[in-house]
Amino acid sequence: MSAELRRVDGKPVLRFERVLRHPRHKVWRAVTDPAEFKHWFPAEVTVDGTTLRFTFPDSESAGEVLELDPPNVFAFRWNSDVLRFELRPHDEGCLLVFTHALDAEPAAGRTAAGWDTCLTALDASLDGRTAEPPTDWLGPMERYVRAFGLDRGRVEDGLVRFVRDLVWTPLGEVWELFTAGAPGLPAHATTPHVPPGPVIAVDPPRLLEFASPTGTVRWEFRHDPDSGTSVELTHAVTDPAFTPTALAGWHVRLELLFAATFGEHRPWPEDRFAELERRYGS
Repeated sequence: MSAELRRVDGKPVLRFERVLRHPRHKVWRAVTDPAEFKHWFPAEVTVDGTTLRFTFPDSESAGEVLELDPPNVFAFRWNSDVLRFELRPHDEGCLLVFTHALDAEPAAGRTAAGWDTCLTALDASLDGRTAEPPTDWLGPMERYVRAFGLDRGRVEDGLVRFVRDLVWTPLGEVWELFTAGAPGLPAHATTPHVPPGPVIAVDPPRLLEFASPTGTVRWEFRHDPDSGTSVELTHAVTDPAFTPTALAGWHVRLELLFAATFGEHRPWPEDRFAELERRYGS
């Protein structure tokens, strides 16, 4: 039932398979008729020829139909992403193969969790039921982030680098969680293993850069109305031997920040840090 994350022509693509115990013509209507979308799709959809419009309570975006082959394939562009629904015959009814080609790979974890919920609602709607809304978003997103390796840091020319999705949390809220209202260098901007130094640059709620005996650390927060909020963290490590410690520490710090955006404030997990330090060092 879980999503897979693949790369197709260099682009990240989520893939889902669902066996739906209903005939293809019924499923086809559910995945192509805007009147049926309201039971399971995450936005209100209107169609004008091949033009699509997606409406949320506080935003609107556009797309276009790319492929229409009843009752086999329906594909369309949504902003810069491409969604494709393929219906195949199955002994129990219909096999839905759904793919979502993403523009932004860091968002794949929350997108996969979101589509799991939507596809569950689709299955329920086909059965004439209403799916129970999820009570936990953090857990499924964290599991996908780990499974897809979206939490891992990279080393590029001696620069430790992380890019993490923060879903749709407004920048002001992220900054408040990040700084906890503290003056100067906030504790959440560093780790127990990276000694803090002087602040080099600060531009709330987007940028904080500070010096450390281990190398310069830079936090950059971004928000895009189409793709959401993200953070990029870089650490110009001065001693290569310190790199696994830096990677493990920032990995944990970003996990804690992500959980905090969902209202879950966790203490520093030294055992998790030690596990990651071993993994990054191997």
